[in-house]
Amino acid sequence: MPLCLYRAETGNEARLGLTVDGTGVVDVPAAGGPTTLAAALAMPLPELRARLDAVRTDAAIIPLAGVRLAAPLDRQEVWAAGVTYRRSRDARMEESTQKDVYDRVYDASRPEIFLKATPDRVSGPGVPVAIRADSTWDVPEPELALVLNRDGETVGYTVGNDVSSRSIEGENPLYLPQAKVYTAAAALGPTIALAWEIGDVGNLAIRLTIRRGGVVLFEGETATREIHRPFAELVRYLRRHNSFPAGVVLMTGTGIIPPPEFTLEDGDDVEITIDGVGTLRNPVVRLAE
Repeated sequence: MPLCLYRAETGNEARLGLTVDGTGVVDVPAAGGPTTLAAALAMPLPELRARLDAVRTDAAIIPLAGVRLAAPLDRQEVWAAGVTYRRSRDARMEESTQKDVYDRVYDASRPEIFLKATPDRVSGPGVPVAIRADSTWDVPEPELALVLNRDGETVGYTVGNDVSSRSIEGENPLYLPQAKVYTAAAALGPTIALAWEIGDVGNLAIRLTIRRGGVVLFEGETATREIHRPFAELVRYLRRHNSFPAGVVLMTGTGIIPPPEFTLEDGDDVEITIDGVGTLRNPVVRLAE
C-alpha cells in the first residue's frame, strides 16, 4: 500500500495515509501509525516498516473520490541531481554557451546536486506547475524521485517533475538557481511507492506525454537502466555535510527532453508515468511579470 498525503474535501490539513487498492485511503495516525510524514521519515527503516505493517486493517477506508491527494511531503526539502543521463548531458550542452561544463560533470567523480525546492514551491497531483515570465524556453523533466529518511535510507519512490528554464540556464550555468528554483517549479506525486513493496528499481520505464488543447504534442520514453550514476552514489553525495532530520526527497535526473524547437506554454498538460510508481499529471501556467 503506497503512502500518501491527502486532504478531505472539507478540510485543508494534509493527513498521512496509505492507499488501498487504488480505491481508498486509510488514515495512518488514526489507525495507529506515525502522525506525519516527517515523523515517519525520522524512523529507521525497519521500525517504519513494522509500524506501517501494524496499521490496523479494520480501520475505516475513506473513498479516494472523497479526498484530494497532495504532494507527498510536509517538511522535506527537494534536491535534484543533474546530468545523470546521457540525453540530459547532450541537451544541456546544446542549450549552453559553455558546453564543456556539462560534459565534464557527466564524467566527473562528483555529481551535480542542487536544492530544487522547499515544500511550499512543490505542486501536487492536478495542481499547476509554472513556467517563468522571463523565460522563453521551458521544459518538464520527468524523474524518479527517492524519498529518503533521516538516515539516508530509501523509504520509497515517487514521480517528480523538475520544470526548468533552458533559456536562462543556457545563457550562463551560474543562472541555474533562477532556471530551477521558483514558485511551482516542481511537482511530486501522486503517492510514495514503498521500497519494500516495489523491489528492484533498476529498470523502470519512464514516460512523458505533453498535450496542448487535448492534442499530444510530445511523447518520450526512457528507463532507469539508462542512468549514468547509481542511486546510492547520488544519495551519498547529497548527505555529505548535510543532515535531513525530517527526511528529504531527491530527484535523480531526466533521460527525456523534448526537441529544441519545443517549449511549454500556458495551458499545456504534462503527464509523467513511472512503472510501479504512478502517474503524475499537472497543468502548466505562466507566472505573471
